[in-house]
Amino acid sequence: MEPGAAASDTEDKGGLRAALGGLTTRGRSFFAAGIAAAVCAYVLGQADLLRVGMLLAVLPLVCVGVLYRTRYRVAGSRRLSPSRVPAGSEARVHLRMDNVSRLPTGLLMLQDHVPYVLGPRPRFVLDRVEAGGRREVSYRVRSDLRGRYPLGPLQLRLSDPFGMCELTRSFSAHDTLTVIPRTEPLPPVRLAGATAGYGDGRQRSLSLAGEDDVIPRGYRHGDDLRRVHWRSTARYGELMVRREEQPQRARCTVLLDTRRLAYQGAGPDSAFEWAVSGAASALVHMLERGFAVRLLTDTGNSVPGEGADGFAGSTQESADAAGLMMDTLAVVDHSEGAGLSRAYDVLRGGTEGLLIAFLGDLDEEQTAVAGRMRHRSGAAVAFVLDSSGWLRDGVEPPARVQDRLRQLRESGWTALVVPAGVALPDLWQQAARQRTETGATQSSAGFSGGWS
Repeated sequence: MEPGAAASDTEDKGGLRAALGGLTTRGRSFFAAGIAAAVCAYVLGQADLLRVGMLLAVLPLVCVGVLYRTRYRVAGSRRLSPSRVPAGSEARVHLRMDNVSRLPTGLLMLQDHVPYVLGPRPRFVLDRVEAGGRREVSYRVRSDLRGRYPLGPLQLRLSDPFGMCELTRSFSAHDTLTVIPRTEPLPPVRLAGATAGYGDGRQRSLSLAGEDDVIPRGYRHGDDLRRVHWRSTARYGELMVRREEQPQRARCTVLLDTRRLAYQGAGPDSAFEWAVSGAASALVHMLERGFAVRLLTDTGNSVPGEGADGFAGSTQESADAAGLMMDTLAVVDHSEGAGLSRAYDVLRGGTEGLLIAFLGDLDEEQTAVAGRMRHRSGAAVAFVLDSSGWLRDGVEPPARVQDRLRQLRESGWTALVVPAGVALPDLWQQAARQRTETGATQSSAGFSGGWS
């Protein structure tokens, strides 16, 4: 970017007229005083006063012309550290200005545009920057509200030595700060009969084999000859080898109910924000335990949505998928849907592994739909938020909510009501105790890894 005549983005819009519009209060006052003195000199016939008036009027115009014609090139850059930050935490924005011209700059005033929710607009005053020199400044931003916030454009304000004129030049580059939901570390509890993300008791997949392979398969270069299946070799007339088995990653689906009619209240302490934060905490916890995880909403949208049937695959894929799911939760909002049927359609019978659901207020019909979801998963845990109870400041949940919990438990769910202000780690342990006390026999066969 070249402040002055070479700053084409601004000049094309205003040119010299924009420069004249940059006169400061001092510059306008000098110009007005000069015009008034010239008029008085003409009326009174005072030549000396006319010269003074001309000096006062011309000085701001000279400053405008000099500043407008000044050519020195300044390059600006912005760096976020980090670019993804949990709600309530701070991120630092680093600004760097490089003078890439052969002339030193004058006084520079630097300003960055940030949304109001991130804090006040940062402003810096930079002293004279030598030719080829640089200046670095930084500021902090913080938001209690999750979301994606644009930063920029960066503006550079130039001023002449007399303070008569100021010109503003804008860089075109923008950056985005992603504020993700808060997450809480969850205790590594394990339900009875549960296993870890890998190991015995898991479904098993076959190595070096695709979906179209049959047992046994044809010999491939590099296969161990000790795996040759001689009976099949004699039958097919070519070398056939046995396939070896390897453990398959346990799966976990985190269901987030975003229906607008299922939640009351708004703001960082609302029931909906607790559900979003809880879903984020569960996602992070299960990924850390080696599970293949996906995020599912009541609208039927699944994240990551690609790869191994929509679940995160390898370790690197898990890291990328975790970032994608957190970015999704950063901007997730209420849906206008009335039910959970779309999410139910996404689930497939018996192959989903663990299902962890964060549900809002349920009516009888949606409770029945949730009950059917249990039969399409290995095991299911539901955290039901009585959002009206949050507005009642912790009053005991009404009989309607207790009845919904009973129906879910009868369908095979491990269901808990979420009171206002309760911490998810406490509920996590409570769910483990509840499942152990009920002696659910499907834990070892269907929970796909439990809570380890």
